Amino acid sequence: MSAVDTMSRFEVTPVETFDVTLEVPGDKSMSHRAAMIAGLATGTSTITGFLPSEDCVNTLQAMKACGVRCEVLEELPGFGPVAMRIEGRSMHLTAPSGSIDCGNSGTGMRLLAGLFAGQDFITELFGDESLSSRPMGRIIQPLAAMGCRIEALGEKEGSAPLRISPAEIQPIRYELPMASAQVKSAVLLAGMTAAGTTEVIQPAVTRDHTERMLEAFGVKVVTEGLHVSLAGGQVPQARDFHVPGDISSAAFWIVAAAARPGARLVVKRVGLNPTRTAILDAIERMGATVIRRPVEDVQGEPFGDLEIHGAPLKGTDLLPEEIPNLIDEIPVLAVAAALAEGTTRIRNARELRVKETDRVATTVENLRAMGGQVEEFEDGMEITGGAPLRGAEMKSYGDHRIAMAFAVAGLFADGPSTILGTECVRTSYPGFDHHLAAVCRGAVAESDYQLPTRAPNA
Repeated sequence: MSAVDTMSRFEVTPVETFDVTLEVPGDKSMSHRAAMIAGLATGTSTITGFLPSEDCVNTLQAMKACGVRCEVLEELPGFGPVAMRIEGRSMHLTAPSGSIDCGNSGTGMRLLAGLFAGQDFITELFGDESLSSRPMGRIIQPLAAMGCRIEALGEKEGSAPLRISPAEIQPIRYELPMASAQVKSAVLLAGMTAAGTTEVIQPAVTRDHTERMLEAFGVKVVTEGLHVSLAGGQVPQARDFHVPGDISSAAFWIVAAAARPGARLVVKRVGLNPTRTAILDAIERMGATVIRRPVEDVQGEPFGDLEIHGAPLKGTDLLPEEIPNLIDEIPVLAVAAALAEGTTRIRNARELRVKETDRVATTVENLRAMGGQVEEFEDGMEITGGAPLRGAEMKSYGDHRIAMAFAVAGLFADGPSTILGTECVRTSYPGFDHHLAAVCRGAVAESDYQLPTRAPNA
């Protein structure tokens, strides 16, 4: 059995057993923020566990373009750095020589817009076709209210490229119209240059990596329920920071194990931030066993080992309050739902329509291609599971999470499956093809899942 990634497709054959121990690459959300905040800090930080995906490397390149010095200590060949020393600029960046490419990353563009809001030079941020179609008005509105001079230059109203010109930033008390960690983070980063206290009020709890990382770098952030605030004028102080594994990447293997009775998965040194672990709660409700082995939290971000034992799954309803912190895992949870007995309802997830693709439509289309029974709604879907999945040829639609979710589905199908357009996986999970190939050939040794790293020029 084999899985082949030619950087354009995955060819997946079903497996009968699953007994896997692995580490997934570094957390994407934390890697973006580590590059940014270390670059703003006073002093030199050592960052380890960095995710060398295209998205995170683009953010690192953006900081370097603005005067931040970076010495690579270790790299994943063919992708980029996993360990580095970053010499910060004490909040004072320098003008880039040209426009900054954010690639496919909404996180990168939205957070960088907030970061550049209070700088004394013009910055233009652009991205690929997918990023240029995603809504940026959600950050433009609060940043403009803070005095930021920000223009959306795209063909579509409120879309990238974004041009940010020098301005004096004012503090704001902003109520988020949607639960968005990216918008919250953009406002807080802009607020660091304001004279006064900036406060963000959330409609629901969202990922808190920005708050935790700012605190880790010495910036005081006050969180009281759904209210988050910080005083402007604070300067981050350099520190060493290890980025744990990305639980959103682990989610693919969590489902691969959970949906197979008798299967076992151990994921080592993975992030266990409670704003990111709704995937574990959902899988437990569906019937799988989840064992958490947290490590003492020494740097602001909880992490540890996970052990998953598969079982016959049953359908569940994803709760409205879970959706903001489960949004990236919904495509692979939809696969779990198709493999479970009964009905799974996913509603209040309209945000899926404006991700890298319309993830409601693309998930529904690929499930139906495999024989899944699914009803589509404007804000989600309802999946009736239990029917065998059949092998099929499917598109990734240029969306890394769709590509990986349906590679996992292929492990359960009644014949081979092909996922087309898998080069997009490089944006979040370098080495997924290596891990998929090891799963498909039935590898059980932990060494078979290790990704090779090396010192630069070694």
